[in-house]
Amino acid sequence: MGISGISIWQILIILLVVVVLFGGKKIRNLGSDLGEGLKGFKKAIKDEDADTTSKSESEDK
Repeated sequence: MGISGISIWQILIILLVVVVLFGGKKIRNLGSDLGEGLKGFKKAIKDEDADTTSKSESEDK
C-alpha cells in the first residue's frame, strides 16, 4: 500500500491516463510554467523579508 491506500500501480495508471489525455508537450509546458511561478514566488518572499529586515534595522537606530 502506498499513500492513503493507493498502490504504486494505481498511481502509474493515473499518470499514464493523464499523459494520454493531455499529451507530453502540454504537461512539459505546464511543469515549466509551474516552476517559473514558484521561482517568482520565492523571489518575492525573499525580497519582502529583506525589506522587512532593513526597515526594522533602520527603526532600531
